[in-house]
Amino acid sequence: MPTSSRFVVAVHALVSIVVMDGKPVRSEDIAHSAATGPVVIRRLLSLLSEAGLTTSQLGAGGGAILAKPSDQIRLLDVYRAVEDTDIFTLHRVSPFKDCIVGSNIQEAIRPTLDKAQSALENELSKVTIADIAAETARLGKFTIPLAW
Repeated sequence: MPTSSRFVVAVHALVSIVVMDGKPVRSEDIAHSAATGPVVIRRLLSLLSEAGLTTSQLGAGGGAILAKPSDQIRLLDVYRAVEDTDIFTLHRVSPFKDCIVGSNIQEAIRPTLDKAQSALENELSKVTIADIAAETARLGKFTIPLAW
């Protein structure tokens, strides 16, 4: 089953905003960069805004801007804003309880799944949008403006 790309596209959008050095960025421009539709970007920006990570500047020359410095936006914040944070789901229908496996599988696997979820969240909490923007700049051999 494919996973969602919302998180990665949301990070893409935030880094695009950082690169623009405080200038508002239109959803159409982010969408072009991310090879997706502006509606997808607007929905993600809405979720990021609800989480207090972005805001919108209206009017001519308007667009999305960061609501706080990029070094204060952790990847975990982005993940929680745009994804269903339970990366593992158990059976949609309860397994057969008269089966030795069916009656015990969920209890047997849950501790491992919880540890995996914690490990993911721990790693995402260590990295900021500023870190990803700096790495993007390094790989692209350009300079991030100092006022991010």
